Amino acid sequence: MAFEAAHKILPPIDYVSMIRSLYADRRSMLLGAFGSALAAAVAALEAKSALLGTFVVLFIVVGLLRNTDMRAFDAATIADEDVSGARHWEMRATIGAAAIALTYGCWCTVSFWLVNDSFAELTAASVSVSVLVGVSQRNFAVDRLMTIQVLLIAVPLALGLLLAGDIYYALLTLLLLPFFASLRRIAGSSRQILLRAVHGRIAASALATQLDAALTTLEHGLLMLDANGIIEVSNGQALRAFELPSSEGWIGRQVSDLFAAAVDNNSMPTAAHDQLLQLISSRTSGKVRLSVRSSCHYEVSVSSRHTKTVLLFEDISARIVVEERLSHMARYDALTGLPNRAYFSEKVELALRQRRETGLPAHVALWIVDVDDFKHINDTMGHIAGDNVLGELGRRLPAAFGPETICARLGGDEFIAFRADGAPPETLAALSQNVLAAMRDDIVIPGRKLLINVSIGTVISDTMTDDIESLMVKADLAIYAAKSKGKGAVVQFHDRMDTEYQQRQQLKNDLRQAITDGDITLVYQAIFDPRSNRVVGCEALARWNHPRYGPISPAVFIPIAEESGIITDLTRMVLAVATRDCSTWPGETTVAVNISARDFRSGGVEAMVVAALEQSNLTPQRLEIEVTETTVIEERAVATAVLSAIRARGVGVALDDFGTGYSSLSYLRALPLTKLKIDRSFVVDIETNPQALRLLANVAQLGKDIDLTITVEGVETDNQLSLLVSQTRIDQVQGFVYGQPLGLDAMTTLLRAADTSPPRKITKRAVAQH
Repeated sequence: MAFEAAHKILPPIDYVSMIRSLYADRRSMLLGAFGSALAAAVAALEAKSALLGTFVVLFIVVGLLRNTDMRAFDAATIADEDVSGARHWEMRATIGAAAIALTYGCWCTVSFWLVNDSFAELTAASVSVSVLVGVSQRNFAVDRLMTIQVLLIAVPLALGLLLAGDIYYALLTLLLLPFFASLRRIAGSSRQILLRAVHGRIAASALATQLDAALTTLEHGLLMLDANGIIEVSNGQALRAFELPSSEGWIGRQVSDLFAAAVDNNSMPTAAHDQLLQLISSRTSGKVRLSVRSSCHYEVSVSSRHTKTVLLFEDISARIVVEERLSHMARYDALTGLPNRAYFSEKVELALRQRRETGLPAHVALWIVDVDDFKHINDTMGHIAGDNVLGELGRRLPAAFGPETICARLGGDEFIAFRADGAPPETLAALSQNVLAAMRDDIVIPGRKLLINVSIGTVISDTMTDDIESLMVKADLAIYAAKSKGKGAVVQFHDRMDTEYQQRQQLKNDLRQAITDGDITLVYQAIFDPRSNRVVGCEALARWNHPRYGPISPAVFIPIAEESGIITDLTRMVLAVATRDCSTWPGETTVAVNISARDFRSGGVEAMVVAALEQSNLTPQRLEIEVTETTVIEERAVATAVLSAIRARGVGVALDDFGTGYSSLSYLRALPLTKLKIDRSFVVDIETNPQALRLLANVAQLGKDIDLTITVEGVETDNQLSLLVSQTRIDQVQGFVYGQPLGLDAMTTLLRAADTSPPRKITKRAVAQH
């Protein structure tokens, strides 16, 4: 028979509790032992049997020994989960229970087998059976102890009935055996009920523990309410959201009391209080933003189902910080800390709208501030130096304009400012001088100091219908005029600028149409070899004769073409016409065409050159592309790659206006150049200034040393020409000394005449005749 070990099937705390129950009722145990001794004494007297009298003594002795053992247990200390100690006391209890059970069993055996007295038999059997029933009910949880007691009582009792020799006693044994067995089954069933209850309690306890752990470790705060708004479940995170201590015991209280305490604690805005109570009372779902402090934010999700309402508190402080950072990044310039263009426009539009609605103030002002020669700073000192300059301007401009002015970075090296506080026009106009004064102090960057100039275009308006776009257009016109005047200039918009602007806009449209209709014509300025007195090439120059305004200077319409983005269309047309015209000229005369920085940005320079050569059937060696230093600087990587590809096809590449830009030997070494065109500014003083002549000679020698053809531009007098030929190593000359640029027919006649005539000096008069 296998015993179920109680310490294995019960949780430690329940097992220890069961062992304690075995020692719990010492008085009842003593009364049972003494009562059994009394019953044995009565039976002994009735049967006049000294043998039965020994059981009186046994009951008393065993009872006293068990009492002593129970006293020792009371004196011992056993922890609630001390399974090892409890197993020791279980063994001692089993021994005591076995001793008393064996006494009952032997009493029954002796009464039925040896004494043969009906009263004695009845007394022993009835007392033992009653004890047996009590044992199965009291000790059912400890299977081994209960089973030992049942066996030690039932087996001797059955043996006594059999030894009595009475057939009816034997039949009674057959009836008693199932009874004894059923006692163990009943005890087993009771034990299973106990175990199920224990397991249920364990599961419930585990579930409660898990729920408690979940609530404790839950990242979000949680409140569960019943249908009446009573708080049934809460965790510490929920109370921390309200900055309330968890020790106040909010379980069982109205959630409105909690919210009211939070409002009194200044940890819940009144608006959030009202919104939450509205959602709870209406049993609808929703979310409420709860800002406890400036740095602590929660999103409270309210949901209701059946009779329960759950509030979930999510700490979104980190998300709010990110959102605020993103909002700041979207509104402010990272380099200067000033509002960016979009946020500036938003603030200005709001101010202008309020101005239109109220009629105040009468005057508003808008400034555009542009850094002079900023590209030169970036190119010569690096972008870090440029960033330092812009950052310093971002600090100086707000101080110069004052707190009433909205300052922003417009983009690149342009800043913008707006003021609409009712200041008089004189005060607004004077602010530009404040800005210029703020720029007089050097800007310190690592390793050096810089003196920065700015140009300012401003508009002061009392027109209520002005919006930000119209103000910016006017300020743009003013800054354009300021830049044209030189460094550190201030120009205030006036109405004539608007007329000029409208005319310029009309010219943009007319120029686009002129290019489309082929109304742009070309003239050619001859390039001479002064030593052989022969024309070696021509530079193609675009001319525009406007039907209304007459001849428009290239200095006007070329910038217009670049601003309007049609410069590439113009370049494509000039390339096509110039190569076509050149293909009709005799000999190896070349033609040069200028390419702008905008052409390189469009990415189609090489394709335009190839198309022009293919359509005109001109050999690549007779075409020359001219680029300025400014173009190379602005688009250095693209220009180098494109010019290298063009040069590989045999097309010449000339660096035009050398000496007027940011002249650098690195450009001469890196670019695939074939010609260096020295700017006219080097020629002006060579007749009167020997140093100017030496400088020009040295520049020419520099070009010759790197195998470049040297052309000098702007030669206007015979004396200049004579000095260049005798004192320098120049190869070619271009200028009015040989006459004005000629149209196609005149230039073709000149070239054909020179091609069929013996070499002779070609004078200005000779060119003019053609």
